[in-house]
Amino acid sequence: MKDQLRLAIKTALKQCYGDGSLTSGEFPEEVQLEIPKNHDHGDFSTNLAMTLAKPERKAPRQIAEALVAALQGNPLCDKIEIAGTGFINFRLAATCWYEVLDQIMEQGDKYGRSQIGAGTKIQVEFVSANPTGPLHIGHGRGAVVGDAVAAVLQAAGFDVQREYYVNDAGNQILTLGRSILLRLRELQGETIEFPEDGYQAGYVIELAAKYRSEKGDLTDIPEAEAIEICARFGVEEILQWIEADLEIFGIKFDHWYSEKSLYDQGMVTQELAKLKEKGLSFEQDDALWLRTTEFGDDKDRVLIKSDGSYTYFASDVAYHMEKFDRGFDRVIDVWGADHHGYIPRMKAMLAGLGHQPEDLEVLLIQMVNLLRDGKPYIMGKRSGNFITLKEVIDEVGRDACRFFFLMRRCDSQLDFDLELAKQQNSDNPVYYVQYAHARVCSINRNAAEIGLEQPSSSSVDYSRLELIEELALVKQLARFPETVVGAALSYEPHRIVFYLQDLAAQFHSYYNRHRVLVEDPATTQARLFLVNAVRTVLANALQLLGVSAPERM
Repeated sequence: MKDQLRLAIKTALKQCYGDGSLTSGEFPEEVQLEIPKNHDHGDFSTNLAMTLAKPERKAPRQIAEALVAALQGNPLCDKIEIAGTGFINFRLAATCWYEVLDQIMEQGDKYGRSQIGAGTKIQVEFVSANPTGPLHIGHGRGAVVGDAVAAVLQAAGFDVQREYYVNDAGNQILTLGRSILLRLRELQGETIEFPEDGYQAGYVIELAAKYRSEKGDLTDIPEAEAIEICARFGVEEILQWIEADLEIFGIKFDHWYSEKSLYDQGMVTQELAKLKEKGLSFEQDDALWLRTTEFGDDKDRVLIKSDGSYTYFASDVAYHMEKFDRGFDRVIDVWGADHHGYIPRMKAMLAGLGHQPEDLEVLLIQMVNLLRDGKPYIMGKRSGNFITLKEVIDEVGRDACRFFFLMRRCDSQLDFDLELAKQQNSDNPVYYVQYAHARVCSINRNAAEIGLEQPSSSSVDYSRLELIEELALVKQLARFPETVVGAALSYEPHRIVFYLQDLAAQFHSYYNRHRVLVEDPATTQARLFLVNAVRTVLANALQLLGVSAPERM
């Protein structure tokens, strides 16, 4: 609808230049249209007259008057008004809005999708939790945000790859191996002193017991080798847990990328050599540094320490360089909020390689406060010191878990009440939205029982949709494609949640005040068509969030 109105305004502007009422010849690339906060002001508003005031050397209101005169008689508009110093407000004809219903029913599950992204290649890397323990609820929020960002980008026409970066190298992996080995020795009857920096949780004992039952005891093997063996075993087992939990959560990655492979294949050395060739690194105090200060960082960063060992930053740099080597136009990382300090140095590195700041986007995930009946819930079963994602999914279900994780901006803290997520009433946000879809399905079953067929667009008399609530519903449905594009371009999937809550609220209000299946056949047909358009959009939006659209509740 916006596109049609923009075209009409551009046509009017050409007419004004043609008849001499406007003279500058300035033509905007895009006419800005906003939805007024006060619905009494119409459906859309533009500030075009104000933007043309300087080149035209006229008051905005004079320019607005010329544009409105050129737009008079356009069938799109019922009413066009000038407000304030030069805003132009438009109220569209109801017949234009009802064309949206035809589009929805014709496009079905494709409604809301576009080609704005034009095939631009984007990689979304998310979760990427160290394979040293089960996923916890913080990982769960990052998982859903990453998955939903990827989904809305795909819906907007981007070519998206989901990637999990496996941090299977470094000290944390050796600590895991040492922890398993010590528990293994404990199971063999040895008295051990477990270090404070070891992995304390019960799952380490489970891993040690499984290794012993499947492979025996690690006796007569040098400790360093035994630690490495236990580390590899632990990583493989924990990755299987992680993959299984993510599958339950409805998340599947296109690619799992091993940090260890960067070293095994010599890619860290290769990528750092490229930086040296470009003069982006330098040696000082027997260490190798990256010149990040030249690109906005507060200090230069060490890549290789004076003892010859690589920093974590070195593998991160090599990994991100390799991402762009694979041909991605843009990279999105989903990180915990405690990694905010890494962003400037990563962007500085990429700037040195000629990339634009927007080529790397980092979404920071804030903490989840898990509650039960409004009170903090802090007990974990297997983990000892955190609550696993699987515990939460098992208790509240996948749909509620995903929906709740997306109810706020990812960079704001989130309160997640387990009891609220389980409620089967309108207080539960996900139930409220899903119930709207199930209600339409119930209406369809009732219609079928009395022999009514689903109407086609050619059989619907839109003049029967004369209620204010009906037109408001159609306008809300018309906003869905724009909402998807906005969520994709801003990397904000919570916009889809907000949209769904608004749409569900409007539908429930309409349903509670007006019957769909009434005595008048033409009105019934029109209302059936409308509510099934609502059902289609609800399903399409829920699908983007990875949440089901049940037919019965």
